[in-house]
Amino acid sequence: MSTRALEIVATWVLAILWVSPLVYAVWTAFHPSAYATHFSLLAPWTLANFAHAWEAAPFARYFLNTTLLVGVVLVAQFALCTPAAFAFARMTFRGRDTVFALVLLQLMVAPDVLLVANYRTMARLGVVDTIFSIALPYLGSAFGIFLLRQTFRQVPQELDDAARLEGSSLLGRLWRVYVPLARPTYLAYGLVAVSYHWNNFLWPLVITNSVTTRPLTVGLSVFASTDQGIDWSIITAATLMTSGPLLLAFLLFQRQFVASFMRAGIR
Repeated sequence: MSTRALEIVATWVLAILWVSPLVYAVWTAFHPSAYATHFSLLAPWTLANFAHAWEAAPFARYFLNTTLLVGVVLVAQFALCTPAAFAFARMTFRGRDTVFALVLLQLMVAPDVLLVANYRTMARLGVVDTIFSIALPYLGSAFGIFLLRQTFRQVPQELDDAARLEGSSLLGRLWRVYVPLARPTYLAYGLVAVSYHWNNFLWPLVITNSVTTRPLTVGLSVFASTDQGIDWSIITAATLMTSGPLLLAFLLFQRQFVASFMRAGIR
């Protein structure tokens, strides 16, 4: 068997292994519990599992909490990363490279390492068990600064000089020249950030204690705990409900997502 054939077989095997859990979740969620491990083409389809899951836990509140969390983090990261990236890309000041290197050090530190320190900080601030406490450690992003800096560095200096000759201020040049040209980068980074914070689990689990602040990931883990009983049909239905928005967004914006990363200048 040729190398090409082996690559094709390996690709199909990996694809089947990757999609199998999703296929099982879809099958189980749309069929009665009796068919969770009994696969039959004559099995009846039902939406009752989704109704039971929605009624068994406050998923509406979890969706609201997650949406607020993702929105706050995304807006804050765009607002903070944009001027920081512009400063590192186009401004000259003492210690610029050193400061940028310190920013990049954040990429080498796993967030889980800072769980205890972050929790102590939130306790001192008195914001434990709030959506703000979940978002606060992520309001700044070294990856966002790096990505936007690389994009801003690709903007022709002539455009900046032309805007300056027209009387644009520093912020005016940033808003009128750099931000519009970086829209593909903003889209690509925004999709990654939304996906990450929508699925983030460990830090929200540590910092939240109540229904009013739990995001979907923590709410789903509580719902699927043994105290609630194990009914895989209802659990998989709840899982599809929580992951459905991301799956739908990826299917709808798949081309834009790939094209944005190709144009974002990740190099």
